[in-house]
Amino acid sequence: MHRTVLVRVLVATSFATVVLAGCNRPPAAPAAADVPAPAESVAPPAAASVASVAPAQPAARTASFKGYGDLVFGMPSKEVRERWKAPLVGQAPADSGACYQLATDPAAPKALSLMIEGDKLVRYDVSNDSLAPGGGKVGMGIDQLRTLYAGRVREQPDKYVTGGIDLRVSADDGSGSALVFQTDASGKVTAWRVGQPPAIDYVEGCS
Repeated sequence: MHRTVLVRVLVATSFATVVLAGCNRPPAAPAAADVPAPAESVAPPAAASVASVAPAQPAARTASFKGYGDLVFGMPSKEVRERWKAPLVGQAPADSGACYQLATDPAAPKALSLMIEGDKLVRYDVSNDSLAPGGGKVGMGIDQLRTLYAGRVREQPDKYVTGGIDLRVSADDGSGSALVFQTDASGKVTAWRVGQPPAIDYVEGCS
């Protein structure tokens, strides 16, 4: 009888140990199929960039013995106005062959003017800080001009400025045009012009 009781006690103890072991076992990892896939990382859409388009600017005009930028000597006055793309101050006289000048700036009519004769562009006059063909400009000394245009300069007294000298520079591109610098009594350039003869040698506007 004692043996039977002992066996029962051992069996009961073993069962309790198994049960306790089952209770302390960590939960089984879920199957791979049961694990939800991580959400895919999607970059936010880039903000639409709006390209800023700068307004078209007129082409820069460079002085030359052939004209002023896209305005060339011999061009009809109508085409001059069309290419300038801005108001020009001045009216053509009744006589289509007469000479007249168009100011490009109403506030400073002498800064840059275009001379028309025979209904064609024949000359332009400048008193602003633009560069003349070859590098001369307003404010430059007469000795600098003599150096810049060595061998091509013809000098004569200015008709109206006491002590002033006009320097006439012949073109070096076969155009037949000329460049004239006007200087004051101190020898400084006050204005210059480029044009074809005889217009280049007019000293009183169109005369």
